[in-house]
Amino acid sequence: MAKSIFLQSDNRKMHAGWLLLLLLCFIVQPFDSFANTSESRGIPSAAVLNPAAELWRDVRQREQLTNGTSQVKGVDSGVLINAYGDQWRKFRMQQLIPVGGYLLLGIVIGLALFYLIRGKVAIEGGESDKKLLRYTSYEQLIHWFIASIFLFLAISGLIILFGRPVLIPIMGKEAFSVIASACKEGHNLMGPLFLVALILIFIKFVRRNIYQKGDLSWLLRGGGIIGKKHVPSNFFNMGEKTMFWMLVLVGSVIIASGFVLIFPVFGLGREWMELAHVGHAIGAILVIGVIIGHIYIGTIGMEGAIEGMKTGYCDLNWAKEHHDLWATKAEQQGEVISNDKVSRLRDVSSAQSLGGHVQEE
Repeated sequence: MAKSIFLQSDNRKMHAGWLLLLLLCFIVQPFDSFANTSESRGIPSAAVLNPAAELWRDVRQREQLTNGTSQVKGVDSGVLINAYGDQWRKFRMQQLIPVGGYLLLGIVIGLALFYLIRGKVAIEGGESDKKLLRYTSYEQLIHWFIASIFLFLAISGLIILFGRPVLIPIMGKEAFSVIASACKEGHNLMGPLFLVALILIFIKFVRRNIYQKGDLSWLLRGGGIIGKKHVPSNFFNMGEKTMFWMLVLVGSVIIASGFVLIFPVFGLGREWMELAHVGHAIGAILVIGVIIGHIYIGTIGMEGAIEGMKTGYCDLNWAKEHHDLWATKAEQQGEVISNDKVSRLRDVSSAQSLGGHVQEE
């Protein structure tokens, strides 16, 4: 009897031992497999990693972008997470906005310092009693058409791009959200009109903006700023021609990228839209910087520069000082008229417009 009890006790101990050994195998095996997997990937076996790290590394596509399978049909429907979006966001916030802002601010400060040093460029011989027809009514119309559209797009675009860091501290988030939303909608609506205006400007003024002999000398002398010698120029000088071609070429990039952003129906992925946003913003900043200089010359920078687009006529002395080749040719062809005749022509034109309006009413 005692021997039977002893054998049963030994059996129980043996079973308990095998059970403990089996349990240890289940516990040790996962760690052994994890260590082998880590060593095969070049990870030290002593390192303790998150088991889900490999899963999320594949999800976020750190190494390469891959397309999955989805029942939803679309350009990016097979992409779970677009890692390039974070790169675009960082570039926009950390480089595009600060650098673009400093560039525009530097242009404004530079023009202000230039004005304080040089002052307004006056007509050396003073205003004369004679004028030249510089722009027709149609040329004035399309100029102010594209100018008004560009100013609206520039202001609304700058608010969208720089509004958060600049305007939110001033007016708060709620007021800024209303203004930013209105700017976005207005920007999208007015954008296509810029294409129409640019085409009209190109067709009308391209012939006068072909580079000619003598334009390079104008550029090398800084338009007359460098040195005291007079720099000859045609109807448009080198600076105006360069601005025209920059407006046409860079403006075309702005328009094309804008259409991609407004109408995302061209079968393009998010990478193309991010690239379009960057090109749109950089091109717009460059053109805005040039137009700031153009506005400066036409307002406080140069005497008589704006008269051609305001009245259609320019002073003869101003034309000889800044566009002498064109002025000399026009004078030889008998296109010079007196101020009194210009006033009479404008009065007649106003009376005809008013009379036509009265008859229509």
